Amino acid sequence: MTLVDRAAALVPLLLERAPAAEKARRVSDATFDALSEAGIFSMTAPARYGGAEVDFQTQCEVLANLARGCPSTSWVATIYSAMSWLVGTFPDQAQDEIFADRDPRISGVFSPTGTGVPKDGGLLVSGRWGFNTGCHGARWTVMNAVVGTGAEAVPTCVIARSRELTILDDWYATGMSATGSNTIVADNVFVPAYRCLRLPDMLEARLPARHNADNPYFNYPLSPVLTVNAGGTPLGMAQGALEEFRARLPGRGIAYTFYTNKAEAPVTHLQLAEAALTLESADAHVRRAAALLDRHTGGPMSLDARVKSRAHIAYAMGLARQSVDTLFYASGASSIQTHMPIQRFQRDVQALANHAIMHTQTALELYGRVLCGLAPNTPIY
Repeated sequence: MTLVDRAAALVPLLLERAPAAEKARRVSDATFDALSEAGIFSMTAPARYGGAEVDFQTQCEVLANLARGCPSTSWVATIYSAMSWLVGTFPDQAQDEIFADRDPRISGVFSPTGTGVPKDGGLLVSGRWGFNTGCHGARWTVMNAVVGTGAEAVPTCVIARSRELTILDDWYATGMSATGSNTIVADNVFVPAYRCLRLPDMLEARLPARHNADNPYFNYPLSPVLTVNAGGTPLGMAQGALEEFRARLPGRGIAYTFYTNKAEAPVTHLQLAEAALTLESADAHVRRAAALLDRHTGGPMSLDARVKSRAHIAYAMGLARQSVDTLFYASGASSIQTHMPIQRFQRDVQALANHAIMHTQTALELYGRVLCGLAPNTPIY
């Protein structure tokens, strides 16, 4: 059974557990174990530590399948798999330590809302980081802290043991509720130098010596990896909503009309076709983004490829949102009841579409600037 097949096999379980996960505001330990057993978290880890090093198209297909069952669970798996790849860019001492149990469970946040003070061959890290998706199941946490002051200040990516951090009970959201994206707090947590890398160097793929330094898979600039890896979840949201809509069609009428069979109504034909084709368009954009990375054979990525990969993913996010919205509004008043999965897909897709990296208009502005010959207005490309 392939990794994609194993992810697809989890869909019924995730659908069943989604309501409870939403009430708990986090993914359950049992679900974390199921994802780990299926090889989801290690799919981007170095082969030296049992990882699969799968291509980006496969990553997106795996994560899309998970989102068909539970978008929140898929997003947690997105973060964990991306952070597993990220650890593969750190020195071997960090990799040996973090991948020791062959079960990488790593959350991460990239806002530089903490500080790092040099001490004894490492950094004393303090700060607060919001939106730490999957923090409850993480054994390691990637954070970003500013080291130095003024013109000498540098955002630095640090990896700490999760047990050394405090989780605040502040995740109350109307969408993506089960992601457990709580705020975490570090209070003078020591992080050794081998678990610290300057963020500007990671963004430009200026990476340290390590066993996989010659492997193009672990030499991408950081932003395209994080962005393209995120493309699977919105596709799965729209696919899950489409499957739910079609499953409810038989025997349903349309209130206050003479249609006793919704499937015979032209309005349904138009809505369903539009939603399905919009989803296929989103899928095409994700595939183009994945191909930009999967076909890259080494060396620096061009500015055009980096920016375009983000534009494709964010545009696909917008299309996935349109597809889900069409299906939700075609589902009738009963769709707003909490036991109906389609209302969860609708709330979740609205939430994810507001993510800074997934936001369609922001990414389109970035792409348009570059097409006009201007410099990017962000380092995240």
